[in-house]
Amino acid sequence: MKTIIDLVTGLHFVYHQTMSVELADAAIARVAGAIAEPARARMLCNLMDERARTSTELAVIAEISPSTASVHLARLKQLELVKVMAQGKHRYYSLADERVAATLESLMVLAGTRAKSFVPNTPTHLRWARTCYDHMAGEVAVALHDRLLKNKWITKTSRDNGAYELTALATRELTAHGIDVPSMLSGRRRIACACLDWSERRPHVGGAVGAAILRSALQHKWVLKDLDSRVLRVTKRGEREFLGRFGVQARS
Repeated sequence: MKTIIDLVTGLHFVYHQTMSVELADAAIARVAGAIAEPARARMLCNLMDERARTSTELAVIAEISPSTASVHLARLKQLELVKVMAQGKHRYYSLADERVAATLESLMVLAGTRAKSFVPNTPTHLRWARTCYDHMAGEVAVALHDRLLKNKWITKTSRDNGAYELTALATRELTAHGIDVPSMLSGRRRIACACLDWSERRPHVGGAVGAAILRSALQHKWVLKDLDSRVLRVTKRGEREFLGRFGVQARS
């Protein structure tokens, strides 16, 4: 099992026997110093639920001004403790990777504290299922994203830019469901990508695959569009199909 020092030093370089103790000490001090500042620690701990937040939201959490939060986040990003995703006019911050989360978790165990759970302020009727441009969003869509990854329908690309590749399994399953996969593959649009969910702050599937799944779900009456909002209502048939085809519990 890795120690906290292993985890902290591992955030920035791979330790080698020829590396000097001074270099390792400096790396630990640099990262520990960034984490130790109370406002930054509070922001980092509140990002441990894998949900992204804006700098304004993190400023409220840390009880500091937005300008001060921006300075803190710039330092955390420089040290590769957080990453930022631009979506529309907003910029969302999240932990850089699981190593940062593991380090924070270890420190919190030592400190005898636990991370607070994420409490969304999205209206209830929009949280379960809704449209996000031409694909699905909400709790159902996030669960679908997780199942597609777990069941190896989509895989992350080596570029780590939020894009996914479609597997042979997914090609067969989508084709069997009447989705024209060759047309998707020949188009200019990204096949699949991680689209940060507004309410869940975790990714759902965007791109050509996400759009195709929503079109198919509407065509087969798995979901019905609300007339005057982005809300999607999952039908009884949809509940059965989402569970049977994807293993997603789509019953609210």
